[in-house]
Amino acid sequence: MNSINLLGNSTMKLSGRFLIPRRNASFSAFIGIKHPNHHCLSNKSSTFGFKFDQSNQIQARPCKISGFQRILKDTQKPLCVFGPSCGQIRVNSRPFSVVSTKSRGLYLVASSVSSNVSSFSTSVETRVNDGNFERIYVQNGLNVKPLVVERIDKDENIVGQEESCVEVNDDEKVGKDNLEGVRTKREETEIEKDAWRLLQEAVVTYCESPIGTVAANDPGDKQPLNYDQVFIRDFVPSALAFLLKGEGEIVRNFLLHTLQLQSWEKTVDCYSPGQGLMPASFKVRNVPLESNKFEEVLDPDFGESAIGRVAPVDSGLWWIILLRAYGKITGDYALQERVDVQTGIKLIMNLCLADGFDMFPSLLVTDGSCMIDRRMGIHGHPLEIQALFYTALRCSREMLTVSDGSGSNNLVRAINNRLSALSFHIREYYWVDMKKINEIYRYKTEEYSTDATNKFNIYPEQIPSWLMDWIPEEGGYLIGNLQPAHMDFRFFTLGNLWSIVSSLGTPKQNESILNLIEAKWDDLVGHMPLKICYPALESEDWRIITGSDPKNTPWSYHNGGSWPTLLWQFTLACIKMGRLGLAQKAVALAENRLPLDHWPEYYDTRTGRFIGKQSRLFQTWTIAGFLTSKMLVENPEMASVLFWEEDYELLEICVCALSKSGRKKCSRGAAKSQILV
Repeated sequence: MNSINLLGNSTMKLSGRFLIPRRNASFSAFIGIKHPNHHCLSNKSSTFGFKFDQSNQIQARPCKISGFQRILKDTQKPLCVFGPSCGQIRVNSRPFSVVSTKSRGLYLVASSVSSNVSSFSTSVETRVNDGNFERIYVQNGLNVKPLVVERIDKDENIVGQEESCVEVNDDEKVGKDNLEGVRTKREETEIEKDAWRLLQEAVVTYCESPIGTVAANDPGDKQPLNYDQVFIRDFVPSALAFLLKGEGEIVRNFLLHTLQLQSWEKTVDCYSPGQGLMPASFKVRNVPLESNKFEEVLDPDFGESAIGRVAPVDSGLWWIILLRAYGKITGDYALQERVDVQTGIKLIMNLCLADGFDMFPSLLVTDGSCMIDRRMGIHGHPLEIQALFYTALRCSREMLTVSDGSGSNNLVRAINNRLSALSFHIREYYWVDMKKINEIYRYKTEEYSTDATNKFNIYPEQIPSWLMDWIPEEGGYLIGNLQPAHMDFRFFTLGNLWSIVSSLGTPKQNESILNLIEAKWDDLVGHMPLKICYPALESEDWRIITGSDPKNTPWSYHNGGSWPTLLWQFTLACIKMGRLGLAQKAVALAENRLPLDHWPEYYDTRTGRFIGKQSRLFQTWTIAGFLTSKMLVENPEMASVLFWEEDYELLEICVCALSKSGRKKCSRGAAKSQILV
C-alpha cells in the first residue's frame, strides 16, 4: 500500500484510489465524499485541491483540505475526505468517456491513457472476488495512517472496452436521460411553482453542495428545536420529488454523506448501539476558527439528543429504500455497487437480522422508534417497522452484489429466509376482516399445543367495541401490533400503505385495504389526507398508554392526527392497485387546503379540520409529499419503479423443510390456500 503526501504541489497520473481508514469502522471512505464533522472551510482564503487538466493529470488547485483541523470529541479521530465543492476531484468532459461493463455500473475512463479512473463509481463486483477484500476494505485497527492510496490493478482491463463509450458532461449527470421522460409536459400551476420555490428554500448545503432539506422552514418559528435538521425519513419525499424532476445530485450527496455518518462513533451513557445504525438526523454547523474564519461540520443525532433517547430504527430502512429508488429513477446503478455502499447495506442488514430471543420473524423495537417517535403504545412488533423492514429486505436482495468469495451469499440466503417467514407471519396473523374478527371472537384460550388455533392466546374480550361496527363487509386491514396475549386493533396508515407498495400483503388483502379506506373515507381522510392512525386513544387509554402526553392528546399529532405527508405513499399504493381515481381525489383535497394553510405538518380533530395546535408551518415533507403525489398522478407509469409485485417464489421457501428435527412442524400447509390468493 502506497502512501502519498497531499500537502505539496504535485502532479501525478491516475493510478489509484484514495481510501481513508476509519477507527472502529467496517469500510474505508472514498475521495468522492465528505466526512461528517470533517470539515470544509467556507472562507475564501488560499486553499488546496486537485483538478484534471487536458492531459488527464491531477493538478494542484486552491481549496482547503478538510479534516486537518481537530474539532472532535476525545472518542473520535480526525478523517480527511474531499467533498463535491471542497477539494473534490472533478472530471472534465472531453477527455473522459463512460465505459459499460458486465456489471450494471458505469466507469469514467480517460480515453487517451491506459489507467483506470473509477473513483466515483466503484463496482463492487470486481473487488469482491479479490481474496484480500476483507483485509483491504473491512478490517482496520487502531494504528492506521490517516490517508493512503491503494492501487487496484484488476480494473485496468476495462479500458479495452472503449468501443462502447458514450461521452458525458460529468459524473453527477450519469443517468440524466432516464429522468427526462419523467417530467410532465403540462404547465405547472401557481400552487406547484410556489411549492417548488419553498422546497428549494429548504435545501441545506454543505461545502456549497446540496445535501438535504430541513424538516421545516417556518420563518415565524422562534424555537425550531430539531426542525432545522435534515431527517432521513423526512427527506425521502423531498428526494423523490427531486428525482422525478430530474435533479439527482442532492439525493446522491445525501446518500453518501449519511453513509459516512453510519460509521460515526455514538454513545449514550457510555453504551454504544450496534454497528450499522443510521442517524435520525444531522445538522450542518458553523464552527468558528481563528482569523474570523469558520468551518462547516456535520453533527449527527443517533437518538442521544432525541426526546426519550430512542434509536431511529427506521432510518436505515428508509436509506436502503431511497438508495434503490435513486438507482431505478436515474439509472445510476454504479452508486449502489460501490464497495462502501455495499458495505453500508450489509451493516444495516446484519444489524436487523442479528439473532436474539424473539420467536417471531418480525422486528422487535421499542416505542417511538419510527415516524411515531413518541410514546404511543407501539413497542413490540409495530406494523410500520415490519412493512419498512420487509421493503428494505427486498431492496437489499436486489442491490447486493453476489459472487464467489464475496461473503454476500450467506447474507442473501438469510434475507430470503426472513422475507419468506415475515410475509407469512404478517399475512396470517396481522390480517383482520369481518370473517377474521368473528373467528377471534370465538377463540378458545389457554391452548397448550403445537396445533393451537389461538397461537398468541388472544382473549376475545380484547376486541374493541368500536371495531365490530366500524369494519366494512368488503374491506380489511393489517392490525398495528401483535404480541403474546395482545393485538393492537388500531389502523395505522403508513404500515398498511407500505404493505401494499411492497406486496407484504397478498393481492386480495391489498385490494381490501384500499376498499376499507374508500368505505371509511370520512374517518381516515375527512378534510385532509390522511389519518396517521385510527381511532385516537382517549380518556383512560390516553393517560395510561401515552403517559398523559400533552402533544398526543386525542385526535392530535400521532394520536389520530392527519398527516399530509402520507399523501405520496397513498398515491403510490393507489397507482399500484389500479385505483388512480382514489389518489386524484385525495390530491385534489390536499391541493385546495395546503397552500392556504401554509403547508402545516399535521391537522387536528376527528376529521382534520383544524391546523395542529403545535404544528409547524411550511413543513418540508408536506410540501414534498404533495409535489411527489402530483408528479406520480400526472405520470403514473413512473410509479412502477417504486413498488414491488408479488414474489411467489418467497412463498415456497421454508426453513422448516431443511430441519431433520421432528419437533418442528410447519403451519404453512394449512394456510397456503388462504395466503396465495
